[in-house]
This record gives sequence, C-alpha cells and structure tokens, in this order.
Amino acid sequence: MSMSDNSRLSALVRGRVQGVFFRNFVQEATTATGITGYAYNRADGRSVEVVAEGPKAQLEELLEKLRVGPRGAVVEDVEVTWSEAEGRFEGFRVG
Repeated sequence: MSMSDNSRLSALVRGRVQGVFFRNFVQEATTATGITGYAYNRADGRSVEVVAEGPKAQLEELLEKLRVGPRGAVVEDVEVTWSEAEGRFEGFRVG
C-alpha cells in the first residue's frame, strides 16, 4: 500500500478521558491495523490528543471508538481534522 492511500486523523478528545486508560485503549485499538501515530494527555487534565495515520476506513473505525472510549471514560466532545498522511510515525505510542 502506498503512502498516498493513507490519511491522517487528528482528534482532540475531551471529557473524563484521563486516568481511565484512554491512551492504552487507543493503542490497543490500533494494534494489528497498521495505524501509526500517538496518543497523549494534554496539560489541561481533561483531554487527550490523538494523531493517527493509516487507511481511511481503519481511521474511521478508530474515530468511532474514540467517540465512546473505554469503560470509565465520559467522552463529551471529539474535535476532528483530516489531512494527508505524512508518514513520519513508526508504530503507535502513548505519552
């Protein structure tokens, strides 16, 4: 698959999303999908930033999961931006 077939999803997930294993949930959701990128807690204490690259269909599935989150999370809002993949990530990491 060429890089041109990939997209980039940038999502800012707000709500009760820190301290509920949200980043690990995102990392698990990307396992075995070929999605690369990262998820990290924002300094505001109530949002997680997710940047992911991969096939658009798989990113859309990931976005649906972000809108729900793991058990214990309360997702209030997901701000989404789509763009072209840049191909700078190796694997998916949390921070």
